[in-house]
Amino acid sequence: MPADTSRQVGQRVAATRQSRRMTQADLARATSVSLAMIKAVERGARTPSDATLDVIAGALGVDPSRLVTGYACKERRVHAALPELSAVLAAYDSPLGQSVRTAAELRRDVKQAEAWRLAAQYGRIAEHVPTLLADTLRRLHSSHTPDAARLVFSTARTADAVAYKYRAHDLSARLVDLMRWAAAQADDPMLSTTAAYVRTETFFAAQAHEAGLRALEAALDAAPSPHGDEGNAARGALHMRAAVIAGRAGDDSAAALHLAEAEQFGDRVREDVYQGTAFGPDSVRIHAVSVAVGLGGDHVSRALEVAEDWKPPEDLPAERCSGFYIELARAQLWSGLADDAFASLKAARRIAPQHTREHPWAKHDTATLRRLKRADAESLTRFAEWIGAV
Repeated sequence: MPADTSRQVGQRVAATRQSRRMTQADLARATSVSLAMIKAVERGARTPSDATLDVIAGALGVDPSRLVTGYACKERRVHAALPELSAVLAAYDSPLGQSVRTAAELRRDVKQAEAWRLAAQYGRIAEHVPTLLADTLRRLHSSHTPDAARLVFSTARTADAVAYKYRAHDLSARLVDLMRWAAAQADDPMLSTTAAYVRTETFFAAQAHEAGLRALEAALDAAPSPHGDEGNAARGALHMRAAVIAGRAGDDSAAALHLAEAEQFGDRVREDVYQGTAFGPDSVRIHAVSVAVGLGGDHVSRALEVAEDWKPPEDLPAERCSGFYIELARAQLWSGLADDAFASLKAARRIAPQHTREHPWAKHDTATLRRLKRADAESLTRFAEWIGAV
């Protein structure tokens, strides 16, 4: 456990529980932790173990780092899980044994894992997804059904969120390849479209932005005709992604073209999650900020304009909302708005602590803020220590 006192941890648990309108008995039932233990933790008489802290944080719907400053056990577990994921991938075409879960149990667990991904709960993913991926692969090889292939696809998508965020880029690329393979097994063009969206990570990691833009434009050419919400969301998401990578490539005309296309598709569908990728008008606004920051220079003011009278709604995926504030903080920092930038970084942490802590821009910009604002030492220094910028 980090250096917080038991009393400080207990006070945060109690405050978070009360904000959720839960009683101590409610929390005990939700966690299978005894009521006596919950009471002892909240009054500071007991220090929860890492396992107990995890289940309490999960029941409260927050990351453990919201309850314990500098909590790093999740990060250790994530890194420990990466070799296990790699081993599962090595035998993707010949997994040993039979799935220990029924088809219904697999669908339930894959859906739960997807919810963790959307909430940026990387520690929970790392703990459960390696065995889940192995089980979905076993199910696919024993049943050879499109439904089983979709379960493999979704689980690989969730596993990739951890691999990419924790900079295991070779493993991430292999997981993307597994997604593309599973999409072919399912014979589902929509899954292939989503795989093309996720594959863009490999181009971001290699800073091969022009090549990534070409790959996305090829995927747009191959995508199904945009019929109905699903088809519109699929093409809109690709245009949204293409706008961002065009911005990183410094191609402002291509960025503007793809962003305009994404906006048109966004106007046709409600904000929702399509194959694990959120798309709709709000997501397009968030990506408009990313495009402006990617282009830099005179474009940065556009990011500030978007955020001037709009904020992401709370029902969007946590990682996407956190990313909005991280990119906004960069635009604010470049514009000389240091206090606003720090406020945005704190908002990102509140929404998705693990995502913020692992984001290289958040670390870099926090370090820059600390150099610029040494007189405001205490709160900024605590944040910098939490994020690993000192």
